[in-house]
Amino acid sequence: MTQTELKEFLDEKVELYNNPSFIESDPIQIPHSYSLKEDIEIAGFLAATIAWGNRKMIINNARKLMNIMGNTPYDFIMTHTENDLEKLDDFVHRTFNSIDAVTFIKALKNVYQSHNGLEKVFAKNSEVNSNQKSISEFKKVFFEIPHQQRTTKHISDPLNNSAAKRINMFLRWMIRNDNKGVDFGIWKTISPASLSCPLDVHSGNVARKLDLLTRKQNDAKALFELDTNLRKFDPNDPVKYDFALFGLGVFEKF
Repeated sequence: MTQTELKEFLDEKVELYNNPSFIESDPIQIPHSYSLKEDIEIAGFLAATIAWGNRKMIINNARKLMNIMGNTPYDFIMTHTENDLEKLDDFVHRTFNSIDAVTFIKALKNVYQSHNGLEKVFAKNSEVNSNQKSISEFKKVFFEIPHQQRTTKHISDPLNNSAAKRINMFLRWMIRNDNKGVDFGIWKTISPASLSCPLDVHSGNVARKLDLLTRKQNDAKALFELDTNLRKFDPNDPVKYDFALFGLGVFEKF
């Protein structure tokens, strides 16, 4: 395929998958249960944090976490007692356990109390074509409260060569605003042009088959290569092609 043909092919796939029917089988359905900005971003952040493994299990466990929080995640974050935190004792998603969950609740409270919320923290270090420094700095802020070392692995650091798939996915949800009903676009202070593709096994394999990616590992260097190529097709909204790559990989077994 020529570059023009490839762009047309990917644009068609974006149209096919970037619509509300996508929500039915995706963890983004968790924040779609809410209307308050803070509820959406907290539910989205926690759902994205555990978004690895079987998708049905991800959704079920994210829903379970919301139920523990009384389906009012922002209120729970800000007003929880130690007794409330005991409700998390049995929570586990793969290697994310109750210790991690409690730490995340306390860290989120600190983010809203001391740093004016998630959007403010991410916006502070966002750059024109990248949020990689922003994610790395966010991790420092997030773990400025007392925590166990084990919990830090649940937030990736792009400056340690991680593709940071789950946080890049969360940022896509919050920042992209195309009125198609999937992504929320509730964060107005960060440009969609700065977003990176949530690079995982599926999107990485499809990108390699389409010659958008030559690097074999799914790491920060691969993400930079993929982002650079996707920005040639749409510099203002490069991460819309996540729908195409993911859809081709997961739904079409491309």
